[in-house]
Amino acid sequence: MPAKVQYDAVKVGDALPSITIDNVSRPDFVRYAGASGDFVPLHYDQTFVEAAGIPTVFAQGMWTAGCLGRCLTDYAGAGNVRRYRVRFSRQVWPGDTLTCRGKVTNKVEKDGEKLLEGDVEVINQKGEAAIKGNFVVLAG
Repeated sequence: MPAKVQYDAVKVGDALPSITIDNVSRPDFVRYAGASGDFVPLHYDQTFVEAAGIPTVFAQGMWTAGCLGRCLTDYAGAGNVRRYRVRFSRQVWPGDTLTCRGKVTNKVEKDGEKLLEGDVEVINQKGEAAIKGNFVVLAG
């Protein structure tokens, strides 16, 4: 797949186009559970979470990582993501608004490939990071 982003057009510090997900909902978690097979009741069963002392269900971490990954695939193309690493730091709750964003931190040429390196994060409506990570993508 040809790279969607051109190496020479990118500057260190450039932002990736952000994605906003308004009003995260329980059905989002249930759809992800069906697609992934992650049926841990913490993500859909209100009675279960209340019995565990948790106020409500919360998103699967990988659901949130998938939302963030869309920033990279929209930016560079799915076949051009060379590395994507994340670290989970906070739960995502129903009703949250998430912003997935990133920035380029380095440009390198390695093994004949033009690569962009950067940082990505998902923040909630309070400005709190739910996920932080980094990436390497192929540029044209």
